[in-house]
Amino acid sequence: MSRRLAVHSWGGEGSPRVVCLHGVTSHGRHFTQLAERLAPRFHVQALDLLGHGDSPWEPPWNVRAQVEAVLATVGEEPAAYVGHSFGGRVAFELAAARPECVERLVLLDPAILILPAAGLYAAENGRPDRSYASFEEGIDRRYEESRLQSAPRELLERELAVHLVPSDDGRWRYRYCQSAVVAAYGEMSDDPPGFEQVEAPTLVLLGDHSYLPYDHLLEDHRAALGDRLGVLRLDAGHTLLWDAADETIDAVERFLELRGD
Repeated sequence: MSRRLAVHSWGGEGSPRVVCLHGVTSHGRHFTQLAERLAPRFHVQALDLLGHGDSPWEPPWNVRAQVEAVLATVGEEPAAYVGHSFGGRVAFELAAARPECVERLVLLDPAILILPAAGLYAAENGRPDRSYASFEEGIDRRYEESRLQSAPRELLERELAVHLVPSDDGRWRYRYCQSAVVAAYGEMSDDPPGFEQVEAPTLVLLGDHSYLPYDHLLEDHRAALGDRLGVLRLDAGHTLLWDAADETIDAVERFLELRGD
């Protein structure tokens, strides 16, 4: 039986749906600013993926399990999907496996396929305990760890207040399972479905300063989708909703408002 995920919701339930899937060390509330902008016209559901936040932490954590949990949670009625990084890979695989469920697809600096050497490096970095003496130290370190370019500190503090929390030993840790994060890097290093399997109009937003390359996939992506693919580069690092929140939200909003055109 598929597991159900924790859901953070905005907007009226009768409005067109937007489902948001976060990155490998993040949580559903990462999409709060985007959801608040969309709420007057859309019903936004941002999920905590398996191994994260308030969702089940037990394995399996592979992409197939994530896709099954997403559909078990939000249902199979058509929706727009927004995925960042690992959440982009999950959204992409869902769109390939169940095209009837995905009306439009937004990929925020997606980890559709990372090089095996990069996957090994990231997985090894994900194994040691990631803890901090204080919340303030955790925020300071996040700029270095995520290679942030221009993210406002108050934005990180507001979002991470519910994700970076004190543990029983007094150290501050993120609310995710380290084993799930390591497993996700292996998934992102494995071949995804072919781009031709995704039928939904797709917007890809890329950070010019991201440490996650996408150029090795763009030619195939364009060849498969043609004019159904839009690509926009932003002056940002990997975490677009931190480094370039306004530009990212504007682009996503414009794209989603084209639904049905």
